[in-house]
Amino acid sequence: MCGVLGVYDNEEVIGKIYDAMLTIQHRGQDSAGILTYDGKYHLKKGNGLVRDIFDQQNIARLKGHVGIGHTRYPTVGEGSVEDAQPFWINYPFGIAAAHNGNVTNFSELKKELFEKSHKIINSNCDIEVILNIFAGYIEKYRTKEFTPEIVFNAVRYVYKKVKGSYSVVLHIADKGMVAFRDPYGLRPLLFGEKKDKLLPAFAFASESVALDAMGFKDIKDIDSGSAVFIDKAKRVHIKKIMTKPFRPCIFEYIYFARPDSFLNGINVDKTRVELGCRLAKKIKKSGVEIDVVVPVPDSARTAAIEIARRLKLKYREGLVKNRYIGRTFIMPGDKIRKKSITQKLNPIGDVFIGKNVLLVDDSIVRGNTSAAIIQMVRNAGAERIYFASYSAPLTNPCVYGIDMQTKGEFIATNSTPEQIAAKIGADKVIYQDLKEMEQAVRQGNKKIKTFCKACFTGVYPTHDVSRKLLERIEEERDINKANQIAAGI
Repeated sequence: MCGVLGVYDNEEVIGKIYDAMLTIQHRGQDSAGILTYDGKYHLKKGNGLVRDIFDQQNIARLKGHVGIGHTRYPTVGEGSVEDAQPFWINYPFGIAAAHNGNVTNFSELKKELFEKSHKIINSNCDIEVILNIFAGYIEKYRTKEFTPEIVFNAVRYVYKKVKGSYSVVLHIADKGMVAFRDPYGLRPLLFGEKKDKLLPAFAFASESVALDAMGFKDIKDIDSGSAVFIDKAKRVHIKKIMTKPFRPCIFEYIYFARPDSFLNGINVDKTRVELGCRLAKKIKKSGVEIDVVVPVPDSARTAAIEIARRLKLKYREGLVKNRYIGRTFIMPGDKIRKKSITQKLNPIGDVFIGKNVLLVDDSIVRGNTSAAIIQMVRNAGAERIYFASYSAPLTNPCVYGIDMQTKGEFIATNSTPEQIAAKIGADKVIYQDLKEMEQAVRQGNKKIKTFCKACFTGVYPTHDVSRKLLERIEEERDINKANQIAAGI
């Protein structure tokens, strides 16, 4: 899962892009990059947070009215700076790109590009493959009149070759900016316009909040299997290129997206209210006696407030968050995740002493984080601890851009809620029902028939995820984990 931006404007874009990058920092904390264009490409990228990578000196050289930004959370590769986005190539024309997602046939395409086209993919970042495939098609038409149809056919060629999930923003030097979303619309991508006849401006982003930060008001989702091309005359061309069942990722609404974002016409905060409402009914049926409802900050706060309201219970902020520690779910290595819990959260003893506590979180993945929080709350004096997840049990790896590790590492795999409660030290674990979870998210846009729920069901909507692919991903992640352990991570 990453955050991607593209801006095509009439003024210097670096200020807008930097501000927007901060709004999508939650989508990736491993690395970040910004590329701008003013007749030549200027690029700065590195490992770490946006605020640490970009200083006055390198911001000053990022000149141009066109820019692409990216915050990275690694799903392919080991997170080295060589894998940070954006990427650019100098031929044909000069093309730059960044994306959000995960190409499931990356290894095969990397090999094919070398053997058939003699192109070396020098990183483990899958946008480099997409970029070279797109450029390979465009190259055939470099001496002909450059038309929107050439661009759309290049996107069609990418769809034909590339499997998995990808929301892509590209810039073609002196030709225009292109954005497209994979045929199933697995990863989000939005389009913003400023409709000024003299000075129109355009932007693309993974979340609406980034477009808000840049001052774009006319915002809409790019349809699945569709591309938008803004030519050098600032004319907008939109085309539906491939039609597949629309399957946006449901976990965006549960955990990844900011509550003030809209994705696919659905407000994230309103969705989490609805998830809390539905979970409250199940908690009530369980018969547990609760004195206080406490959220695990930050994503669970909205749902926890609604649960407390529905059950007429006291709501308290019992866990104080250190906002200078990143999101533990997307941190590399168990050692770092466990250490970060104690650095990230601190209990308020008065909230917990002698109380029956309902802790509310968005999900339970490995269980390490949940276990550490429960132990922290128990040490603070809680009498009984009930742990509620407003998502259903996670049981299967995501191959579309969320690093959920291997199937065997999910605590809910082959375990009942009672067994999970024993493993994490809770007196009871209460999960949202899968059907209720999906209905809660659909409430915001009933035109969406269903979502990608592969991490909950093991059913992958692209229908090309084989057992062999899952085994290969598991093997790669095991190797990566072993390397992290060897490095003391």
